[in-house]
Amino acid sequence: MPRPSRPQDVPGLPARRAALRLLDAVLRRGDPLELALHGAAQGLAPADRALVHAIAAETLRHLPDLDALIDGATRQPLPHDAKARMVLRIALIQVLALGTAPHAAIATALPLVDGGPRKLVHGVFGTLTRADPTLPSPPALPPETAGRWAAQWGDAMPQAAAHAYAQRPPVDVSLRDPARTAHWAEALNGRSLAPGHVRLPEGAVIPDLPGFGEGAWWVQDLAASTPARLLGAGEGRCVLDLCAAPGGKTMQLAAAGWRVTAVDQSKKRLERLSENLARTGLSAAIVQDDLRAWRPEAPADAVLLDAPCTATGIYRRHPDVLHRIGPRQIAEMAELQAELLARAAAWLKPGGTLVYATCSLEQAEGEDQVARFLDARPDFGPLPAMPAELPDGIAPAAQGWVRTLPDILAAQGGTDGFFVARLIRSTKP
Repeated sequence: MPRPSRPQDVPGLPARRAALRLLDAVLRRGDPLELALHGAAQGLAPADRALVHAIAAETLRHLPDLDALIDGATRQPLPHDAKARMVLRIALIQVLALGTAPHAAIATALPLVDGGPRKLVHGVFGTLTRADPTLPSPPALPPETAGRWAAQWGDAMPQAAAHAYAQRPPVDVSLRDPARTAHWAEALNGRSLAPGHVRLPEGAVIPDLPGFGEGAWWVQDLAASTPARLLGAGEGRCVLDLCAAPGGKTMQLAAAGWRVTAVDQSKKRLERLSENLARTGLSAAIVQDDLRAWRPEAPADAVLLDAPCTATGIYRRHPDVLHRIGPRQIAEMAELQAELLARAAAWLKPGGTLVYATCSLEQAEGEDQVARFLDARPDFGPLPAMPAELPDGIAPAAQGWVRTLPDILAAQGGTDGFFVARLIRSTKP
């Protein structure tokens, strides 16, 4: 007789244990998914790490809908942080979104609740899978997020955000030479929405595409390319690119003829920036430092501050932000942004241009931040974006700044959520 299988013998179990650890890190500790993945999946093969990421990301994307299914199959609601609820989420998402057979999903789920309510997990899972459930499309946003966004942008915005959430985000690239936009749009079988931009067809394998190896382009969302576009041609002038890594805007500015000093606190992210510069043949001075302590040797002609933010604008790519970010985190980031904006403004020459940007859908990190800054700094004023400077389908707001929301370019695949304001410093003392 073969010996009974022990829990550690169950094929695929280590990956499911890692997914459980990863979701706990995100939902209980508030750690970013991508950062927590390394610790949670340590020692696993690349294919298993990819599976861990897929289970966690899809669980987070469909969390309210999974919980609705679970609550509909239990007499009393399980505590929100109960291990049984988390294990059921992991098992169900594999069946409903990742194509795992029910028997395989439950075989790797039950060992996760050793010493716990195995019968409950088995019973709820069996009840649900026998009913042949499906996940709704679009996925439901977390109620707190939907309510916050409706209060800021109106009731239609969360609906548009949910529809965008259901779609795979497109892959955009920025070109080293915008004059060759038509060439690269054809070579990459894509479409261009602005000079220097190509939107790739779905399923493109980035390293295998023409132009990647020789550095003719780099991956960068269309909205994320807007801040550097608003600085125009550099003509040898100096610009500070603050919070620069991994370098998309640095490369845009260098390609546009700016003398760039790229500053970032993260050594690892700056290594990626250096690799990107080497691949594209572009150059910039790289500085690793904390902007709250660093200062340039001389004022600059322009400053681009892509400020640290809650990153709610990239929720389609990083669904964990919708479960980690709330009013407290937004307020903390807004306080940091105000400090960095004040410091960046002091490093600008009279008559120079300051671009402030965040990949956030929160007004506290965008519109409100700039309004407070302009109230406090009468030597600065808005320099409105012109329609001709912006990609097709993106228009400046009445105040002159740029705000991309989930309904922007929806028919073409949408864009990330961004806020961009261009300001000019007075030449008067």
